[in-house]
Amino acid sequence: MKAAVLRETRKPLVIEDLRISKPGPHEVLIRTAAAGVCHSDLHFADGLYPYPLPAVLGHESAGVVEAVGSEVRTVKKGDHVITCLSAFCGHCEHCLTGHLSRCVSPDVSREQGEEPRLARAEGPMNQYLNLSSFAEQMLIHEHACVAIRKDMPLDRAALIGCAVMTGVGAVIHTSSVRPGETVVVFGCGGIGLSAINGAAIAGAGRIIAVDVVGSKLNLAKHFGATDVVNGKDVEVIGTIQEMTKGIVHHSFECVGLKQTAEQAFRVLGRGGTANIIGMIPVGTNIELHGAEFLQEKRIQGSVMGSNRFPVDMPRLVDFYMNGKLKLDEMISQRIKLEQVNDALQELKSGEVARSVIMFDA
Repeated sequence: MKAAVLRETRKPLVIEDLRISKPGPHEVLIRTAAAGVCHSDLHFADGLYPYPLPAVLGHESAGVVEAVGSEVRTVKKGDHVITCLSAFCGHCEHCLTGHLSRCVSPDVSREQGEEPRLARAEGPMNQYLNLSSFAEQMLIHEHACVAIRKDMPLDRAALIGCAVMTGVGAVIHTSSVRPGETVVVFGCGGIGLSAINGAAIAGAGRIIAVDVVGSKLNLAKHFGATDVVNGKDVEVIGTIQEMTKGIVHHSFECVGLKQTAEQAFRVLGRGGTANIIGMIPVGTNIELHGAEFLQEKRIQGSVMGSNRFPVDMPRLVDFYMNGKLKLDEMISQRIKLEQVNDALQELKSGEVARSVIMFDA
């Protein structure tokens, strides 16, 4: 099968022919239909987050089940599925207390010494985040995918696999936004737009979108933003505090920068919660003013929207099919696998929301 391989950081991905193993007892073989190109892929490609190489990148995907292992009970051949990088074992402390996205059990991967799921002529190929979806096929643990209704378009379903689940989940699960509350979202890429959409679904009274790209702020309005702030034109904190009279209940940092993480905390009103969703580079320190904690402000992380994805993703599909979740407008372009390097470079410009690789293109 064809796959996009990262052999060296800060170098283009290479399209190679790889071997893929047969499903083990709890594994699922999937024919990839679509894969979103996410900023997280760019962080790993640029070496901001270390990962063993060579590896096949990609983690936001949907496809059709081709074969299942002998013990698989959750999906069957022919099912349409969305994948999720937060694979869960089902029996660790995190899983048993309902926090599936926190699971880090090695049980969802093959053990050392077993035949690798992916291989090249000269040896094993590292699987990326339990998925490696920049490839024509994926071999994954059954707890890394969920079956969905077959009338859901798979290119839009792929977005639910990361950006949408992360953004909507952070709003609904991690921060528990309630009707009427005020929300500020920093960054209007795929995750930020999803957070805005999630806040609208949750009934937030005011949703303020912050970015430095005018076209993204226009898109944010379509996703549910009631107000927009261009950080290139105004002083962000003062502007928002004047707009809200100092009452901001929740903020969501969806960029992955020191500056916006600090702004997300500073913009809060008393008792507010800042949620850091963006992947801040390893080694970066965030500076907060200690006196602000006397106002009962909180700052917290969110991993994959604190999801219970086997339940959440089919519900998000229903939201899309019912017109409540906006996915069509999030896709900036549909591309072929061979165009993946162009898509990664375009992420750096900040002009695109999502490029989606189509494997039947």
